[in-house]
Amino acid sequence: MTTVFEAAKYRYGKYGIDVEGALERLAKIPVSVHCWQGDDVVGFDGADSLSGGIQTTGNYPGRARNFQELKADIKEAFSYMPGTKRLNLHASYAILNGETVDRDAYEARHFAPWVAFAKEIGLQGIDFNPTLFSHPMLKDGLSLSSPDESVRAFWIAHCKACLKIAEYFADEMGTPCLVNIWIPDGFKDVPADRLGPRLRLKASLDEILKTEYNREKVIVAVESKVFGIGVESYTVGSNEFYQNYAAKNDICCLLDNGHYHPLEYVSDKIPALLAFYDKVALHVTRGVRWDSDHVVLFEDELKEIAREIVRNDATDKVMIGLDYFDASINRLSAWVTGQRAMQKALLYALLMPDAQMKRMQDEGDFTALMVLGEEVKTLPFGEIWKEYLHRQGLSEQYLPAILKYEKTILEARK
Repeated sequence: MTTVFEAAKYRYGKYGIDVEGALERLAKIPVSVHCWQGDDVVGFDGADSLSGGIQTTGNYPGRARNFQELKADIKEAFSYMPGTKRLNLHASYAILNGETVDRDAYEARHFAPWVAFAKEIGLQGIDFNPTLFSHPMLKDGLSLSSPDESVRAFWIAHCKACLKIAEYFADEMGTPCLVNIWIPDGFKDVPADRLGPRLRLKASLDEILKTEYNREKVIVAVESKVFGIGVESYTVGSNEFYQNYAAKNDICCLLDNGHYHPLEYVSDKIPALLAFYDKVALHVTRGVRWDSDHVVLFEDELKEIAREIVRNDATDKVMIGLDYFDASINRLSAWVTGQRAMQKALLYALLMPDAQMKRMQDEGDFTALMVLGEEVKTLPFGEIWKEYLHRQGLSEQYLPAILKYEKTILEARK
């Protein structure tokens, strides 16, 4: 294996690419892995079914049904994932232990078990998401943009509580916590008023941001979407709305690459935002036609997303998170496959002769740029990836171990 790796490293070296440096850098780039792949986004706070345009399809056996089962599945899945990992939580995963408390009154203590778990398995940090869906207070499909003042007040209180919880995560884990606000608000058919809901959303966000929080510890982001199930005609939190709001209020804009028109590319949006923002948040998913949350695979757009992060020296500016959920296949395998695809894409990007290619572009030598771009595509990337896994103490093959876990653990869940 070492001989094959050394031969591959030599070939990359001929293009001036530092393979050892790439492997060292990759191991340190954090990827925030979402908890909700393990239980189909159900959560622990009593939601009977998903709402707000979210839908999980499939009935593969073994869904985690409680905190203990989800912890066990996360621990198992994370053990096959290389690199530096964070945990991304939704507020609906509060550990209530029978206590009657609604989302507007959640406190840090309801998430202390998650902190203990994150420390136990050696995670770098925790990121957080207010959960503004699958709840009775999502009235007529609206939350922060609702014309009902009591509905808006409930969700404003929830988001304010989440900022305090995020500061607790940052204090406990020693790294900043990204708080991402996404709402499902919109209309199924053509609305009579497009401006009113957005003005109410703006006012709600303004009220949330009045909360005192440490901006060094808590990074607030807003996430847009083109449409969702049941809100096909109009989405309140559009890309234009949130990018302007984020810029005006000095918060972060989160790009989910499944939340745009199929011919829009987040890989192109990343450098556009880097020209104006100190931080850019990212949810990596895989859109297929109208659906946005398929398991991430090592495909062209993922490679381009990673290349824009790396070539712009933005691995400390772009906060990478994963967001997908599939109940039609083994959930642990889905977790691992997606996280490894993200790691592959980052390694692929780290092994590109970016300085040389930028110079060719600036000099107008587009012929040489095209030729070099094609040459590097056939370099022995797979051998470098194998060596990276070897150094991480992992094997290329993870499915046999996961299927054993399925047989011994998941199949016992009824």
